[in-house]
Amino acid sequence: MSTAKRSHADRARPLAGGPGPRSRALLERLARVENPGVTAIRPRFPVVWERASGTRVWDVDGAEYLDLTAGFGVLALGHAHPAVVEAVTRQAARLPHALGDVHPSRIKVELLERLAALCPGDLGVAHLGLNGSDAVETALKTAVLATGRPGVMAFDGAYHGLSYGALPLAGRSYFREPFAAQISPHVRHAPFVGPASADFRVIESNLASGTIGAVVIEPIQGRGGVRPAPAGLLAALGELCRRHGALLIADEIMTGLGRTGRWFAIEEEGVAPDLLLVGKALGGGLPLSAAVGTKAAMAAWSVNSQEALHTATFLGHPLAAAAALATLDTIEREGLVERAARMGRTLLDAAGTALASDPGVVAVRGRGLLVGVELRDLASGAPDSRRAWGVVEEMLARGVLVLPAGDSGEVIEFSPPLTIDEAEIEQGVATLAAALAHVPPGATAGS
Repeated sequence: MSTAKRSHADRARPLAGGPGPRSRALLERLARVENPGVTAIRPRFPVVWERASGTRVWDVDGAEYLDLTAGFGVLALGHAHPAVVEAVTRQAARLPHALGDVHPSRIKVELLERLAALCPGDLGVAHLGLNGSDAVETALKTAVLATGRPGVMAFDGAYHGLSYGALPLAGRSYFREPFAAQISPHVRHAPFVGPASADFRVIESNLASGTIGAVVIEPIQGRGGVRPAPAGLLAALGELCRRHGALLIADEIMTGLGRTGRWFAIEEEGVAPDLLLVGKALGGGLPLSAAVGTKAAMAAWSVNSQEALHTATFLGHPLAAAAALATLDTIEREGLVERAARMGRTLLDAAGTALASDPGVVAVRGRGLLVGVELRDLASGAPDSRRAWGVVEEMLARGVLVLPAGDSGEVIEFSPPLTIDEAEIEQGVATLAAALAHVPPGATAGS
């Protein structure tokens, strides 16, 4: 079949239907030298990447894929965007590294000023890091300095990173239990419910205890299954935090910088947090994050110390700062926030229509270009993670990259570059529908 006559679902189909011989050979080599707890290697998953551009990725066997993951949501502009490549190349020739907490670089100052201007409300003082966990840990330290309270409240289904400071916040015990003897005992988990729910009393009592210094919440749980915060929860948390003297921390590492059709998802709710966490898309493909707080919250760091209390060798790294400024400029110049809102409506409508007849699809939800398709077992109503994995592998074989999300991996997550077009959305949805038909309810992964 010629390329011109191929359907959207078949376009970019890998020649080998998933990992080809070169990918398999490299995965065998990887398994011999990498910590076995890192890369999950299955018969049909993953493939080894070779290069990427825009919304497309090519593996080492030459197969082409439509990337609906944007590298875990990192690549808002798509892979290897010319503006980012040029900015990093120019900065590398000028100043590739600086002493971030001793002799700062000019570009670090410019990035911090840009973040202060971009963030809503009174948020304007930032601490930079390398990844989302860094931003979370900065926020937790800020809260204990500002309030004197060690207690933290997080939510069922939450994911805030896996470093030791962030790990206790994880809403899935799977991540916490192997390290329970070492992690903080001061974190309480609350149900992810709105104020109309009877379970909201748990949230109220936690904050009324006077031991909670920080409440950490994702406006939309990403890895938790693309679950938007229930109606009224964020506003109620803001009021409770003010009443009981706790800091409200909005984790926008996944949802920030345009993904949900707003610069920040919290703006949809009109809620002003004390700290806002950004990462992933901020560095344009380079490791960078930030915890951005109000002046009042961040003033807690003004302690008499001969050393910076929270720093790192690569803090404010010039290459990452250059990539970030290029990313923010491009998002604004190309109207990608508004585009994400528009393309997100297209994606939700298309997926809702195409999947309406599949009885195992119980929800198609999301905001902007963060959409989840939830699968349930027809007989038991339990999360159908086995089918979800089968669909992920079948879509890979058909040339489309997606990832599972949710507590059991029962949600197919779409988080494509904000530059995706309608034809690519059509391709992604058609491929998902074909994969669901190929892996019907009750089927095992790979069947």
